[in-house]
Amino acid sequence: MSKAEIAEKVKELINAPSCCAELKAVGKAWLEAVGTSAEKEMSEKLIAELNADVQTIDAVIDLFSSETGQKIVGAGTAVQMVAHFKEVKAAGGKWCDCPACKAGREILDNQKVLL
Repeated sequence: MSKAEIAEKVKELINAPSCCAELKAVGKAWLEAVGTSAEKEMSEKLIAELNADVQTIDAVIDLFSSETGQKIVGAGTAVQMVAHFKEVKAAGGKWCDCPACKAGREILDNQKVLL
């Protein structure tokens, strides 16, 4: 993956409804830093934030099976999400497949391009 492709993935990530505010801010800052003396530092920050925010399939199953997760999205939606994530896991998925985590995982898998 090229740096230009990473930039497109970062744009995809920050536009995803499931992207948290912290990751969105770091993603925007990284895009602004590309080609500047701050790029390496922002790349490191982006990678660190992605490592904190991209969730495993087990973590999202646990979250949306909990009372906290049900409060976040509503009980009915949480049940649907858990069923979906269990299907992903049964098919061999190891990571959350929401748009933000999916784009974030692709960036992490190609982080050497950033460093």
